[in-house]
Amino acid sequence: MELKLERPLIFFDLETTGTNVTHDRIVEFSYIKVYPDGTEESKSRRLNPEMPIPAESTAVHHITDEDVKDAPTFKQVAKSLSDIFADCDIAGFNSNKFDVPLLIEEFNRAGMPFTIEGRRFVDVQNIFHKMEQRTLVAAYRFYCGKELEGAHSALADTRATLEVLKSQLDRYDTLVNDVQALADFSNSNRAVDLAARVVLNDKNQPVFNFGKYKGKLVKKVFSAGDGRSYYDWIMSGDFSKNTKDVMTRLFMESQKK
Repeated sequence: MELKLERPLIFFDLETTGTNVTHDRIVEFSYIKVYPDGTEESKSRRLNPEMPIPAESTAVHHITDEDVKDAPTFKQVAKSLSDIFADCDIAGFNSNKFDVPLLIEEFNRAGMPFTIEGRRFVDVQNIFHKMEQRTLVAAYRFYCGKELEGAHSALADTRATLEVLKSQLDRYDTLVNDVQALADFSNSNRAVDLAARVVLNDKNQPVFNFGKYKGKLVKKVFSAGDGRSYYDWIMSGDFSKNTKDVMTRLFMESQKK
């Protein structure tokens, strides 16, 4: 089934120095940009992370320091990447919790804030987990009937994610072929921020989804006596920029009389 799009939808995948959203860096970036008329453009490029690539990460994606020593840094390609993502919705596999937050961090370090306002995010992994509870390799085998060659190559994983989403739309009558509907369905835990540190309860109220206040209303916590100190702790903690931006907005709202 072909995707029904109102504007371009970018599928992308990152290979990185590790799994820490706030500290690790991108070593390979691949994307497939699907336009409303069905045409596609794709590109893959390696980046110099300006830090050593740990051996355990190289063991996964097979990219070494030598491979990227002459590659451009993220800052050098940030403007072109920003242009590619302009006025696009975004899709990926585990992208809401990892790829998008890490991309936001990289743009922020490059001095080019990456806005998520007005964008819709389709996380194909969340759709998959709600339907079948498996991994990308298994998802590709299950939905597409093929083995995923070159797994953990950014472009191979990106192409597989696109094909899996199309197959999911073919398989499930309950999935609506609409980016907004797919974004809503793939929003894990009714997340308010991409990492799902804050989620909506059954009354559509933001509640913490971690730590000592898990399940507690954000507004109630932030407006209490130690609300400011808890907010300050979050701002100085190891949270992604997107999470901190959401926390700041909710904190400011909690201070209004």
